[in-house]
Amino acid sequence: LMRILSVVTLVSPDGAFGGPLRVALNQATALRELGHDVTLAAGGRGFDEPPTELDGVPVRLFPARTVVPGIGFAGLSSPGLLRWLRTAVRQTDLVHVHVARDLVTLPAAALARRAGVPYFLQPHGMIDPSANRLAGPLDAALTRPLLRGAAGVFHLTEIERRQLTEVAGELAFHPLANGVPEATSGEPADPPEVLFLARLAPRKRPLAFVEAARLVHARHPDATFALVGPDEGEAAAVRRAVAEAVAAGVPIRYEGALAPGATLDRLRRASIHVLPSVDEPFGMSVVEALSVARPVVVTDSCGLAGFVAEHDAGIVADAGVASLADAISRLVADPSAAAARGRRGQAAVRSEFSQARIAAQLAAHYRRAIGA
Repeated sequence: LMRILSVVTLVSPDGAFGGPLRVALNQATALRELGHDVTLAAGGRGFDEPPTELDGVPVRLFPARTVVPGIGFAGLSSPGLLRWLRTAVRQTDLVHVHVARDLVTLPAAALARRAGVPYFLQPHGMIDPSANRLAGPLDAALTRPLLRGAAGVFHLTEIERRQLTEVAGELAFHPLANGVPEATSGEPADPPEVLFLARLAPRKRPLAFVEAARLVHARHPDATFALVGPDEGEAAAVRRAVAEAVAAGVPIRYEGALAPGATLDRLRRASIHVLPSVDEPFGMSVVEALSVARPVVVTDSCGLAGFVAEHDAGIVADAGVASLADAISRLVADPSAAAARGRRGQAAVRSEFSQARIAAQLAAHYRRAIGA
């Protein structure tokens, strides 16, 4: 059995860090079910009393603070976490870092490398070629050397692999899907509810969802609409757009953020999940929605568009608001066909994105690295 330390940038009550935290917890849970000793360490923010476990996984959280303002998560650091890691990495068999260009995960990987402990990096699409003036020095000092020194670099798609190669050259790549635990479905909402569940960030395009909701409402006045997710720059604009839509008679609301462990239950209460993102590398909420048998609408540049189309698990639209509205309307108009799409998606997720299968792949990579 292995002692595994998993590191992620941020844990907060509102799940602000999104998919990478969800993936890290899913992996840790499944690895613990295999008998391994897994601890998740991260910067923490927003807790009155930081938790010591999440989803049954032991966690060590240390205060996160912004040291470079104006660049979002990339400007975070956690000196307490880094001090703790200096000792902790030497007491573990390997370190799995859910890495980004930030001052939490890159220094964490550097500490593992300095201690001679095998480490794996999983960037979740967060490291790509960048013209940002801060990226160049950071890549030269940390990103490239750490990617090249890793026992393995996990990538979601071939696009991500090409981007990482452009940043750091040929690496010890391993393809790895984002798995989800097997989940029950329950009955979809009646009347139908259309849900946006994602960070309120420009790339996620919550305002496009509100615009599409107005078009769908004109055709299907019984349908309701909801947005759920933490703010990442768009909340004020979303609140204004929602207020204007409500004034026009559209039954839509913004529910605010949600704790990471509550997303599946919220998806179960909806009928359809819509992710209007453009150039979304994967879309963890899409897989989670399908895991509870809810059909999805994604754009054709989403990394999961091919999967959705291949398994007829929803509808792939282009990025235009009219196309999104047409796709949502098709699902709302035929609830039985929409439910069948959801069931096909659930079966496909259980086959291809089983968390137990992902955990077995991880364990095999870890053992090889420890043996080497």
